[in-house]
Amino acid sequence: MERGDRAVELKHNGHNCCQAVLAAFQEELALEPELLRQLGAPFGTGLGCMEGTCGALVAAALILGRLKSEGKPMHPVSKELVRRFREAAGDTVCRRLKGIDTGEMLCSCDDCVRIAADLAGEFLA
Repeated sequence: MERGDRAVELKHNGHNCCQAVLAAFQEELALEPELLRQLGAPFGTGLGCMEGTCGALVAAALILGRLKSEGKPMHPVSKELVRRFREAAGDTVCRRLKGIDTGEMLCSCDDCVRIAADLAGEFLA
């Protein structure tokens, strides 16, 4: 099963978007599932309850920070992650992705989760 599909499956089974992406990388992160749920809990419906960054994108950045940073700055990697997520999803802010103000959804939660998990996997490959 593709990483993105696994994350979507987790989202449909009690995880928010951030938690689902984190949980899809649980083995590589070497963190307990409950800790991942706790870390991802504030990012359900985006940071600040749809006002900020998509929780799935936050999870991808956290994964890369844990597994790729080696204590070094992650600015170029995170910038590229954000660029590629925006290109695939249409935006990075939950409120705009869901079309709260415009009535036009740019990207579903399932697709945001899939995109974020697949991108994190690509960056780690």
